[in-house]
Amino acid sequence: MIGKPRSIAFLGTGLMGAPMARRLLHSGFAVTVWNRNREKAQDLAQDGAVVADTPTAAVAGASVVFTMLSDGKAVEDVLFGQGVAQALDAGAVVVDSSSISPDVAREHASTLAERGIRHLDAPVSGGVVGATAGTLAIMAGGDAALLEELADVFASLGRVTHVGPSGCGQLAKLGNQQIVAITIGAVAEAMLLVEAGGGSREAFRRAIRGGFAESRILDIHGQRMVDRDFGAAGPSKLQLKDLNNIIATADGLSLTLPLTQAVRAEFAEFVEQGGGETDHSGLLLQLEKNNQRSSKG
Repeated sequence: MIGKPRSIAFLGTGLMGAPMARRLLHSGFAVTVWNRNREKAQDLAQDGAVVADTPTAAVAGASVVFTMLSDGKAVEDVLFGQGVAQALDAGAVVVDSSSISPDVAREHASTLAERGIRHLDAPVSGGVVGATAGTLAIMAGGDAALLEELADVFASLGRVTHVGPSGCGQLAKLGNQQIVAITIGAVAEAMLLVEAGGGSREAFRRAIRGGFAESRILDIHGQRMVDRDFGAAGPSKLQLKDLNNIIATADGLSLTLPLTQAVRAEFAEFVEQGGGETDHSGLLLQLEKNNQRSSKG
C-alpha cells in the first residue's frame, strides 16, 4: 500500500471516464477530475469530485493518476506536453486506461520511470454499462507488485488481470477489440444472409441464442441490429482506431491477420462515409450498402 491516504486524479471524464471516476468517488476515494470539456467533468462535482481547470492542477499531490483519453497522442500531450509528468511527485503512479498502441504505452512507461514515476497500462472492456456497475474487465501491463499495491483501487472498477510487462495490457485490449470487431461483422453478415433468403433477423437471433454462436455481441449488438437503433455507445471511429493499431502491431510482429484486415476495411469505409460517431454495431449499415451496390451492378 502507498503510505499516505490515496489521492486520485482522473484525467478524461468522457463516456467511460465519468462512470469510472464516479465509482472511485462512491468507494470513498478523494478524486480530482479534469476534462478538456469542463462541463463533462463538472457533472462529477455532485458526487464529491473536485473539478480542476488544468491537468497539472488536477494531479497536484495525487498518488494515483488515471488517464482515459482518446488516443496515444492525447495521452502524450497531457502527460508530457501539458506538464503532468513534471507536476507529479516521485513514486506516484500513472494508470493509463486509454486504448493506445503497445509501443506508445512502453515509451510512456520508460519516460515516466526516468522521473521516478511508476506506470501501468490498464485498458478496460465492458462499455459504459460495465463502468457504471464496476464490472469492467481490466487488462494490466507493468509491474505485478504495483498492480497488487493498487488492488483496492481496481476493486472499485472491476476485475483486473495482470497480463505481462509494460505494453501487454494494450496488447490484450487489441486482442479484445479484434474479437469484438470480427464478431460484429459476423453477426451482421449472418443477419444479412438470413433476411436476404426470406427469414426474420429477429427470429434468427432468438433461434441461435444459447447455442455455440452465443455471445455478448449477439445479445447486445445483435439486438441493436434487429431494432436498427444503433446510437453512439461505441463510436465506430474508435473501433477503427483500435483496428489500425492492431494492423500496425501485427505488421511489427510479422503477422498476417486476414479477418482483421477485412473487417478493418469495412469500418474504414463506414467511417469515411459518415458513420464515425455511430455505434460499431452500425457496421450492418455499411454491409447493407455494399450489397445494394453489388446487386445494382
